[in-house]
Amino acid sequence: MSVVRIAFLGTPEFARYHLASLLADSHYEVVGVVTQPDRPSGRNMHLNPSPVKVLAQTHGLKVISPESIKNKEALDEIASWKAEAAIVVAYGQIVPQDFLDLFPRKVVNVHASLLPRWRGAAPIQRAIEAGDKTTGVSLQVMVHKLDAGAVIGSYALPIGENMNSFELHNELMPLGAKLLAVDFMDYLRGHLTPTLQNEILVTYAHKIEKAEAKINWSLSAEKIDCHIRAMVMGPGSFALHSGKKLKIIRAKREPVLSGQPGQILEVAKDSFVVACGEGALRVLEVQPESRAKMSVEDYLRGHSVQKGDMLS
Repeated sequence: MSVVRIAFLGTPEFARYHLASLLADSHYEVVGVVTQPDRPSGRNMHLNPSPVKVLAQTHGLKVISPESIKNKEALDEIASWKAEAAIVVAYGQIVPQDFLDLFPRKVVNVHASLLPRWRGAAPIQRAIEAGDKTTGVSLQVMVHKLDAGAVIGSYALPIGENMNSFELHNELMPLGAKLLAVDFMDYLRGHLTPTLQNEILVTYAHKIEKAEAKINWSLSAEKIDCHIRAMVMGPGSFALHSGKKLKIIRAKREPVLSGQPGQILEVAKDSFVVACGEGALRVLEVQPESRAKMSVEDYLRGHSVQKGDMLS
């Protein structure tokens, strides 16, 4: 089979990893890239290009960053690339039917869950938050309905007991790249038939909102632990200590201890224990307001934390 001309759509690091794998694969020729516009980021909020844009420009690829993929000028530009197929990975916009119709060999999407579970914007975080033991990546043929296309292939991955969303994100990336290198190529050769999703099993991974970041200490230690690990990639999980925001980066469960939710039950050299609605959490790593992440041992050197204090 001849080299397949590909248009690639993606934006964050997760997508950049997949684009890099395609550029190293002699079966594909990436003829153009679509990514989100430059966004303000960092302490000074300067405009910065997406990781995908940086990689694409490094390789001298055609790159466009339309505010909307529905824009006629954007669609006309993409059509001029004469790509046979398109690959979408964490692009950040819902693509219109007019886009899907441009490609004779279909548009596929790498999605970071085992579809139909966790359709939507935040599958990695929602899987951890829900306490799932297993997740994975799926390759679907895109249709004009959110993550509802027939599945070409998928790979499962156990979620470690202490794994956070950033760690899971990094372990899923190579599996997504494998879907493109192996399963998508088999599909293009006619060796794989996509499987329709079971609509009865659908769950949705809604976008993470900043309002979700505050810890509710009345929940069980298990649920709060899942919440903390899920929110590492995103707004983080925080509580208020002495009126100031304190992000909880890493903790472990202490099921034997209990007390009033939010109350500090024990202070050690390198940790402190907070009561939950059921059980307790031993906090190991934090991030004070306007400061870098640090161990609790370092935090305790500069902050007073006493048994009986309340986190809200």
